[in-house]
Amino acid sequence: MQPNDSAGRSAVSSGLLTGLSTAAVSGSAAVAGAILSRRFGHGVKTDGFIAAYAVYLALVLVAQALRVVVLPDFARSVPERRLGRELAGWTVALGLPSVALAVVAIAAPHWAAGVIDGNAGGRAYAAQLLPWLVPAAGAQILAGLGASALAAVEDYGTAALAFSAGAIAGLVVTIALLGHGVVAFGIGLAVNGALAAGIPAVQLGRKRLLSRPDNVGIATRARALAEGVSLPFALQGFFVVANRFAGELGKGEQTTFGYAYLIAAFLVAVTASSIALVSSAPLSRGELTAQRAARHIVSAAWVSLAIVAAAAGVFALAGSGVTHRVLGSAYGGTTGTELGRLVVWFAPWMVASVGVSVTFPLLFVRGKTRLLPWLAATAIILHVGIEAIGRHASGLSGIAIGMAGTTFAVLVVLCAMLGVLAPVARGIVWAAAVFGAIGALCFGLPGVVFGSVMAAVLGLVAYALVLRFAKPAGLLDAWAYLRKELA
Repeated sequence: MQPNDSAGRSAVSSGLLTGLSTAAVSGSAAVAGAILSRRFGHGVKTDGFIAAYAVYLALVLVAQALRVVVLPDFARSVPERRLGRELAGWTVALGLPSVALAVVAIAAPHWAAGVIDGNAGGRAYAAQLLPWLVPAAGAQILAGLGASALAAVEDYGTAALAFSAGAIAGLVVTIALLGHGVVAFGIGLAVNGALAAGIPAVQLGRKRLLSRPDNVGIATRARALAEGVSLPFALQGFFVVANRFAGELGKGEQTTFGYAYLIAAFLVAVTASSIALVSSAPLSRGELTAQRAARHIVSAAWVSLAIVAAAAGVFALAGSGVTHRVLGSAYGGTTGTELGRLVVWFAPWMVASVGVSVTFPLLFVRGKTRLLPWLAATAIILHVGIEAIGRHASGLSGIAIGMAGTTFAVLVVLCAMLGVLAPVARGIVWAAAVFGAIGALCFGLPGVVFGSVMAAVLGLVAYALVLRFAKPAGLLDAWAYLRKELA
């Protein structure tokens, strides 16, 4: 078994390829979201879609977390020529619960929709989508396994191609079937999952890496899976819970909340998540001391928050204009303004999520994962109470702040487990303060003088110029560290 020609690809190049693939997937999702809004407006149909899509996202996050869990075992199995058996064993372990969930979604969609959707009007549409979205998510889990097996033999290009091709093909199918209603989005995501899983499977077959399972028990893998997936699943579960509370605020509120969350999650995905995905291997080459871990987390936070602050400034000033142009007339006026402001309310969650995204993989490098399932369960229980308070206190903005509060609590615990709480807290707070001040200055002054769109454009230019010429020391140090560490 020989690795392909990408064996010599640097971690930075792999990160770029992963980032471009993530951008293609997220970009296709953004286009689909715009089509959903323009075609179906802002009401019970879109509320039902957002409720079902929240479940899909929670399950797909399992696929993303799998890379952290299974890649070390896959990499160790390559010299021993047992990668195929290792892959087959994980496929069986994950296939059983995935099939069970798909059976529930297909056999009892209305019951499942009632559990996840707090808006009675949207449940019928969620019930149409779940029989497509849950199997589609199962396919994405298999795609994550296939991508990890290929990464073990230094093939990153196949997975990037599969995810990108699946996203684009799914979008094309969705557009072609729009006449059938919101279920078109479910069918499109099913096509997406089929390609994302199928292309790596074909490549694995060509490399003769498909085999029968090994003798490792399902219970052993289930324990490893619980440690690796429980927390990411819980973090995505925060959105499922929050979205349920948003649905209780009235028609269309789930849709507004869902779009704001997806915008915020996109910014985190193309920055911190891409850095986290490719940094585990380089960091495991040497000893990961507490000092090294703290510097890595803070450096990734500086680079990621530079982009987050700019996006928050744009949405603070021109949220209504941007959403109106992208999402259509349903998001003009008051609704568009509400969405733009809600993205700004998500800024604290983005700060916390950036920290969690980069910190989480380091626990696997240092072998400190035993308590993660307990942390996940506790966090979900805590989150339900926090969101109930947030909804009562301040509606959608309170729910967004509740997302941030629980995520920050998780970040504190993760940093404490690594022994880096104090330096990471100082670093992230200082980065948030620096970019918050620069953003307030660059976007605030144009906002007083000019109209919303012009102010946003001028603010973005001013922000870029300040970073270019002021050169914040923390940002320069972070960029230099990441280039050196991941090269």
